[in-house]
Amino acid sequence: MIATKFTIPEPERSDHAIAGMAMLLVQQRAKMLRFLQARCGDPDLAEDFYQELWIKVTTQTWGAVTNEKGYLFRMANNLVLDHRKRNWRAMARDRRWIALGMPEELPIEHWPAPDIAADEMIGRNEELAALKQAIAALPPCARQALTLYRFEEYTQSEVAAIMGISVSCVEKHLSTAMKRLREQLMRLGSPHLGISG
Repeated sequence: MIATKFTIPEPERSDHAIAGMAMLLVQQRAKMLRFLQARCGDPDLAEDFYQELWIKVTTQTWGAVTNEKGYLFRMANNLVLDHRKRNWRAMARDRRWIALGMPEELPIEHWPAPDIAADEMIGRNEELAALKQAIAALPPCARQALTLYRFEEYTQSEVAAIMGISVSCVEKHLSTAMKRLREQLMRLGSPHLGISG
């Protein structure tokens, strides 16, 4: 939000610098502030939103807008929704930090980034371990083809040349590998790992 408050001048009818959407916003100021306050519940925050809207309106170029008033109120509503989303994300991040039980003596810059919840991280680690086991259990040719293609990023033609087999055999080995990996992960209840052929 904009930290500094400033007063938006009420334009005179002859003022040509403020036109179109900006003029309409000024004319609708009282209604817009009531609208914003009803959405956010805070008159100071409503004023901040109005000022942010003013900046957007006066710095954008406008094409043809059929319902200018409706468009302004939709922009205002979007500002409030974006603010709420940022707050929810910040609160969720803070909750994850607290859930991780970061020791107070550890400076915040050394805290791990809690982009992933702890239980989700444990689940991912379990899936990764199961995936490694499943790859190790593949038939040797299927494992080699998968390793070269998926992890070392060779093309199927390059894999065929390395293994001394045809491209269609590489495709067959990859298909076998992917099928077995999917089956193994389904047995573990992890169909969402994102394995595709």
